[in-house]
Amino acid sequence: MRYLRCCCLLFCSLLSLLKALGQPAVSDIIQHPLGRHLVSLNGNWNYIIDPYEMGYYDYRREPFENSPSGRGGFYDDRLPKDKTELVEYEFDHAPTLQVPGDWNSQAPELALYEGNTWYRRKFTLNRAGDKRYILYFGAVNYEAHVYLNGRKVGMHKGGFTPFQFDVTDRLKDGENTVVVKVDNSRRQDEIPTVNTDWWNYGGITRDVSLIEVAQRYVADYRIQLDRNDPATIAGYVQLGDSAAGVQVTVDIAEAGIREVLETDADGRAAFRWKPRKLELWQPESPKLYDVRILTAEDTVADRIGFRTIETRGHEILLNGKPIFLRGISMHDENPMLPGRLRSEGDMRMLLQWAKDLNCNYVRLAHYPHNEKMVRLADEMGLLVWAEIPVYWTISWENPHTYANAAQQLADLIRRDKNRASVIVWSVGNETPLSDARYTFMSRLVAEARAHDDSRLVAAALEVHREGKTVILNDSLGELIDLVSFNEYAGWYWGGTPDGIADYTFDIAFDKPVVISEFGGGALAGFHGDSHTRWSEEYQESLYINQLKMLRAIPTLRGMTPWVLVDFRSPRRQHPVYQDFWNRKGLYAPTGHKKKAFFILKSFYDEMEAAY
Repeated sequence: MRYLRCCCLLFCSLLSLLKALGQPAVSDIIQHPLGRHLVSLNGNWNYIIDPYEMGYYDYRREPFENSPSGRGGFYDDRLPKDKTELVEYEFDHAPTLQVPGDWNSQAPELALYEGNTWYRRKFTLNRAGDKRYILYFGAVNYEAHVYLNGRKVGMHKGGFTPFQFDVTDRLKDGENTVVVKVDNSRRQDEIPTVNTDWWNYGGITRDVSLIEVAQRYVADYRIQLDRNDPATIAGYVQLGDSAAGVQVTVDIAEAGIREVLETDADGRAAFRWKPRKLELWQPESPKLYDVRILTAEDTVADRIGFRTIETRGHEILLNGKPIFLRGISMHDENPMLPGRLRSEGDMRMLLQWAKDLNCNYVRLAHYPHNEKMVRLADEMGLLVWAEIPVYWTISWENPHTYANAAQQLADLIRRDKNRASVIVWSVGNETPLSDARYTFMSRLVAEARAHDDSRLVAAALEVHREGKTVILNDSLGELIDLVSFNEYAGWYWGGTPDGIADYTFDIAFDKPVVISEFGGGALAGFHGDSHTRWSEEYQESLYINQLKMLRAIPTLRGMTPWVLVDFRSPRRQHPVYQDFWNRKGLYAPTGHKKKAFFILKSFYDEMEAAY
């Protein structure tokens, strides 16, 4: 094991060296799509359920795409030429699903459906001859095959990260047709794997847009404080091609910055500036600056905050000052209207519920949440732990599984690297110890640092127990910045809540401790004494005694209890107390605050005063 750790540390060092020589490669995702000229493709899409994938394979299980003509699948969107022709599908009279949205919550027969569904959307476009067009998907769960006007433009795996295709040469003036084959089947070698504790919502769950850009457009940029020199704004602007000598202006008027850059042979312009005094972003005052990036052909406007985050000894320092992370974990799910969060109003509601708990921090578990959610956290003053769905038991030795996880991590970092709210990149949750797992996770830590050295890297680790001692000695703790772990004393182990305060912690690493999960279930409105499972009183007692136990950790610097609000899960089947809901929320789905809410809020009020 020691030899393996040394090898992984060498790998981390090598990635850091490669980073110094050049930026790590990431997939082609346009930065800040919400700030571009968009043709929204949201709305009603016709759909066809296809559990046997007859729209993709012929009766010999050969893909129609591999036939000489490449035709024959549902992506052709055909109608019979005359009354004699056999065509066994039709989109025109098929039912519709709202996009963005999952299919499980929109049709009763799809509530538990996992498999293939075809989506079809027609739109009309009058093309501008000197423009490029990017077909952009905020997220599709899980595997998407995308066709435009009967021809495949590409595919993507990963249910929570954005992807795009340049379709400039595939579009027609007038009517166009997009068809998407969506498959949310769970598979062992995917990310996440077959076993999770959340609803596997299938479908086109986030915005779909046709983005119109200039022939030479601003594809990407990073504008943040330099980790090693916080008085300096550093970063780059990347064009969509490799044009050298293009002038790029970066304008941050309120900070007194208007600089003209020139791209190198890769179409990139790097910069370092020392602005006049900046007002730093912080939860109490989430200052955002208007930023404009201009070329002769393109202009992008964004709102960006500037802050530093680091650890020093046992402290977490935000803008150089110690902070206690008063947090809560949350899912990307609307408790009131079934399904994924679909609108800014839904997202703002949940973040406000966190602020009502006096949180300054949220853990967006267990996968990348909507970009709009992270931008709202910027605006509302909530620090963010962002995570990829390396969850429980992954196929640790499969190189394709690792490549998938690394790509999702890179896409998350590329998308959200300019968000001041994001302070932690998490590479996974509750992954069981093994040599293969250590290698996999260590490489992900190195990947995260290679893509972005300005934030903390963490993972929600597991603990084990010996008697009344809770032990954390996972070797991955050597590589990450926080001692972050999940523990469920008083719920899954440790007896009743009033006995857990006797437990002590043996933590192998001299770093800030952030408890990434603890908690227990309660059915809102069900009451009993403090020993009655599922009662609000049991959950209340659990929080009282958890906080007594955790206060004894001298290096405790934050927590994100599980979870903000009850959420749906096929794993939670008790017909009376769960009914396919995980009931660990401090809020009921109605917005009712359970009794434990007030225990945690009181503690957070105390921590706010102490810091």
